[in-house]
Amino acid sequence: MHITASVFINDNEPGLHADYDRWLEELAPFDAGSDPASGGYLHNRTGEDNADAHHKRQIMGREVVVAITDGKLHLGPWEHIFYYEFDGKRKKRVLVKIIGE
Repeated sequence: MHITASVFINDNEPGLHADYDRWLEELAPFDAGSDPASGGYLHNRTGEDNADAHHKRQIMGREVVVAITDGKLHLGPWEHIFYYEFDGKRKKRVLVKIIGE
């Protein structure tokens, strides 16, 4: 439950996670500067340096929905639920909500 963190479902394979890291950094590179003329993010004018983390979270999503039957998650054979942290400067919390019978 934080604007710079993501929850998603995918394969638990280290190469895939390294690919995500590289891909996300290409799409939204870290830049602590705040000068848009030199490629900096406008958000960083607030005194923060985490604009890239906001973009990365937007790309990866903020929640997952998983069916549960007889107390077991319905995930594919290689699927796992992952929490990715793109900023790391604040305490985070996770909310798990179960809806249904």
